[in-house]
This record gives sequence, structure tokens and C-alpha cells, in this order.
Amino acid sequence: MPENRSSITRSTPRLGRRLLTAALALPLTVAGLAVAAPAYAAPVAPTAAPTGPTASVTLGDSYISGEAGRWKGNSAGTSGNRNGSDRAWTGSSYDPSRVYGATAASGCDRSDVAEVLSASTGAQNEINLACSGAVTANVFRASNGGQSYKGEAPQADQLATVARQNNVKLITLSIGGNDLGFSDVISTCVQDYLIWYSYCHNSAQSQIDDKLPTAMAGVGKAIDEVRAVMADAGYAQSDYRLVLQSYPSPIPRSAEMRYPESGWTRSNTGGCPFWDGDADWARDTMVPQISQALAGVASAKGAQFLDLSDMLQGREVCSTATKQPTTTTGPSATTSEWARFLDGGLNSTQGALQESMHPNYYGQQAVGRCLTLLWARPGGDYSCRNTAGQDASGMYLTAR
Repeated sequence: MPENRSSITRSTPRLGRRLLTAALALPLTVAGLAVAAPAYAAPVAPTAAPTGPTASVTLGDSYISGEAGRWKGNSAGTSGNRNGSDRAWTGSSYDPSRVYGATAASGCDRSDVAEVLSASTGAQNEINLACSGAVTANVFRASNGGQSYKGEAPQADQLATVARQNNVKLITLSIGGNDLGFSDVISTCVQDYLIWYSYCHNSAQSQIDDKLPTAMAGVGKAIDEVRAVMADAGYAQSDYRLVLQSYPSPIPRSAEMRYPESGWTRSNTGGCPFWDGDADWARDTMVPQISQALAGVASAKGAQFLDLSDMLQGREVCSTATKQPTTTTGPSATTSEWARFLDGGLNSTQGALQESMHPNYYGQQAVGRCLTLLWARPGGDYSCRNTAGQDASGMYLTAR
């Protein structure tokens, strides 16, 4: 069992050291908002009716930008297409722009299977404004405290242009995770597994508790900013639907881990270096807590809520219900993992660290299916789940 970190010294195998280096290098995109933002005052009546082609728009962070869409499952393969899992393989080299387009250079990583593209909402235009690593302040309008990010204007200001040029019918938002310091939590937990031999969940829980009020205030302000932009563009709230979604758990409970807690296969092969106690905390405490908080914001702001906390059940990294592709058995939507493993040590050229712990190619298609199903429900809050042994077509909704 893990002990107090100050009392243990461990030797870390080469691949474990690489994973540790990766954990230490995880970008800490944490932002705090000093005070809760006031709600905007909407115009008495819209100034003009929306015109143009219909559009579905996504805003927010990496969980909706399409981060990790490069990967069809996970493989410890060190060359070529990595047992069929690497969609960036050209036959002679790797080109992430094949998946992320021009945003591979900036790191926004809007993939070709991002949720807005995988969903079927009947919109003529599917527009992805989300950017990997974004915090709530990157959504706000510049005139109201919004910040540019990775060379792009605040997302609400980009939405203003889209809203004038299109008849926006659906806006889907995923934001708040970076305000809470998701990557900081992951980094701490990985270090505690690889070097300190201690649990992370007590300190991580304190961090989440401390940051949650400010983060949720930021999410609420982001929704207000979206509403303000749409009102200024001439939309009534009844002209479009606004959906706030939560985050899935990329790792399973300890009882559903296919690699033992001791030894190095959990880190070096599986890419899931977490203690059982920390995995249980993340899956059954942290993720539900954040989902519940986001549901409260959605309710207060009149947005529809899509709960994704159980979306990856049985499809998580290292889940006993999945397996890695091999040289003889390629990736599959029914057997491969739907989230990206912690990629930072298996070999030095396998993708980007920021892709770790996000829904991958299969996961993005599944989330898109969730949005499709929600679009067919004109109102109400829902949780989205998968059906064991089926691909994205097996996703279904349950009322919250």
C-alpha cells in the first residue's frame, strides 16, 4: 500500500522515468477568477432575425475541440502506424495536421472527428471554435474580461461573427476543467504513483474543493457571455439551444483495471499510472462532483445539460473490458479503449502529451452520437452512456 511520500525512496525504470518526466511537464492551464461575474442584461427585443445557413457551434476546451482524435485506441507499438492506432501516419512519417488540420500548429487540436463533426444535427455548417487548454476567460468577450489564447480571439468574439453569418441553432459548451486544474491533478497523481508511493486524492480533493466555486462562477459567466453575443446578433433565446456538457472519466475504478497495482505494466504498458485508491476517487468522487456542479450552473442559467460522466464506462484506459491492438489484431470500436492513455514514456515520438486522458477517435464519435441523441430531445437534462460490445451507435440517453 502507498505510504507517506517522505518516507519512501524508489528506483524508477527507464520508461517509468519518462512517464514521470511527462507528468512533470503537463501544462498547468489553471486560471482563477477573482469574483463571480454578474449576469448580463439582455436587450428587450432582438435587433434582427437570424439569417443564413443553419449552424451548430462548439465552444470551450480540449474535451470538445477534439483533442486525441488522432488515436484509434492505444498501442505500445513503437513504429509505423503503431498497430493501426495512429491516424497521423503517412506511410513514412507522422503528420498530425492530417487529423487536426491547421490547428495542429497552434495546439488547439480541433480534430476531424470532433463532437460537432461527429454529431448529426442537420445543421448546414458545423463550426468548432473550441481550443485545447482553454479556460473560462478564453470564452468571455474581450470587452468583458475575455483573453485571447493561442493566437485566437476570445471564443465569444469569434461566435459573434459566426452568429451574424449563420442561423445558429445549437451551441454546445465544454469548459471549466482547466480552471479546476485537471492537468495539475493528473500530474500530481502520476508523480505519487511513480516516485512518492503515496496517494494523491486527499490533496487533489482539497484543490478541487478550493477551486470549484470560482470555476463554476466562470462557467456561469461564459454562458452569460454566449447569451449576450447571441442577443446582440439579433437572436431570441428561443431561436437556438444552448447545451453545457460535463466531463467523462478516462480511467476506470480499481476493480476494473486490467493491470495490477504493483509492478510497471500499469504505467509502461497501459499508460494508466494511478493507485487503486486514486482511481476510485477520480471515477466515483471527483468526476461526479464536477458533473453535479456543472448541472447546477446549467440549471441556473437555463441551459440544457449533457452529463458525460459515465460515457466511457468500460471503455476507459486500462479497462478490463478493452484491449490494446497488436500486430495481428488491429484497433476496433468494440474492443479498443475510447480514451488516450498517458503518453509520455512509451516512446519519445508517440504523439503529444496534451492528448493524454481525452476521448480518442472512438470516444469523439461516441460523444458526437450523444449530442445527436440530445438534439432529438427538445428539452430536459440527460446522461449519455454506452452499450457494452457496441460502437458509437450503441450510445443512449437516460434522464437525469
